[in-house]
Amino acid sequence: MYRFAVIVFPGSNCDHDCYHAVKHVLGEGCEFVWHEEEDLSGFDAVIVPGGFSYGDYLRTGAIASLSPVMKAVSDFASKGGPVIGICNGFQILVEAGLLPGALIRNSSLRFVCKWVDIRVERNDTPFTCNLEAGDVLRIPVAHGEGNYFTTEAGLKELKDESRVVFRYVTPGGEATDEANPNGSLDNRAGICNEGGNILGLMPHPERCAEEILGGEDGRLIFESLLSWLGSRQGRRERAEIHAMKADA
Repeated sequence: MYRFAVIVFPGSNCDHDCYHAVKHVLGEGCEFVWHEEEDLSGFDAVIVPGGFSYGDYLRTGAIASLSPVMKAVSDFASKGGPVIGICNGFQILVEAGLLPGALIRNSSLRFVCKWVDIRVERNDTPFTCNLEAGDVLRIPVAHGEGNYFTTEAGLKELKDESRVVFRYVTPGGEATDEANPNGSLDNRAGICNEGGNILGLMPHPERCAEEILGGEDGRLIFESLLSWLGSRQGRRERAEIHAMKADA
């Protein structure tokens, strides 16, 4: 059983959804971690959930990014630990400098709450390793500032380094303006860091992890993470065995 940390800020409101998906749907260990904590060393994965941290004052995620726990999140990720930021969590990761770019007001200037389709762009990350590039997932969004923006140089860098993990598409997998719910550049729904172990995405996989919620595609992202953690543990055990044989 793995231990997941769900970070809680004042104003978080999707923390319990994430906890339920991990603890009760997947059957893994899960704990809420208050934003004032400074150590995440006992966890296997970290979730920065959605909501309205600090009431979205200043900019979405701006105040939360300065919380003590974000130094711990950065340290955890620097050691290869998987971190997923969902909706407001994505905004917080961007404000904390763990992911590039910015998330601004939706192009419609309206809050968007609906089901969307997203295409898997790469399957070599901890969050997509059970999927195939080109797979289309149906997952809900609920945000007012999910419009991903960056400079032309930043856009090129993300493209050159294949750091786009998900794109908004039609059910048939075509990236069109109509399929883009917020105006994000190049239909980008989710991006990762250079190492691939930090994912930020606007759609909410925790809200569609069981059929009673209208779909289970979000569960595929969490199951991928579990598979990756299992592979990582296997690699560590093999390395330890190799080290013991070398010392013998």
